Amino acid sequence: MFDDEDRTYQVVVNHEEQYSIWPADRPAPDGWTATGPAGPKQECLDHIARVWTDMRPLSLRREMESEQV
Repeated sequence: MFDDEDRTYQVVVNHEEQYSIWPADRPAPDGWTATGPAGPKQECLDHIARVWTDMRPLSLRREMESEQV
């Protein structure tokens, strides 16, 4: 089901600023919000590759920043 290349996907993000894709015809899972484009799987994955440049969860980034002060 999720590997269907003809399916339309939506880019989603969670509270930790981690990205994923989700079928556009289904509500985003709890804790995730639709963001960015909806479209073919590869288009969504390409968008994620452009915007998700720091894979560390937001909480870890904040912790590391506070330790540098």
